[in-house]
Amino acid sequence: QVQLVESGGGLVQPGGSLRLACSASSNVFNIYTMGWYRQAPGKQRELVATITTTGTTNYADSVKGRFTISRDNAKYTVYLEMYSLKPEDTALYYCYAKRVTDNWGPGTQVTVSS
Repeated sequence: QVQLVESGGGLVQPGGSLRLACSASSNVFNIYTMGWYRQAPGKQRELVATITTTGTTNYADSVKGRFTISRDNAKYTVYLEMYSLKPEDTALYYCYAKRVTDNWGPGTQVTVSS
């Protein structure tokens, strides 16, 4: 239905920041609910943030106040701005899109370490 590609991951020191982007292939991107999930080695995939077609956002308690999700429908792109990063934020971050079915990107690695 839609193809997703994440970018912006990398290595950052604790307290630093990163901006992730997810580009979608669909020209009907504006009707999808979008989100970010993450998965650390040996752990379950967990929800980070979501944003609806109307701009309503939700965040995991662990990232609230530090992460901001946004979308640019004209560019078919969703962003995740991450500030005050902690080592426990280290994970593979996945972009998510849902309309009728679930769609996942391949992930981008975020590593927070000194």
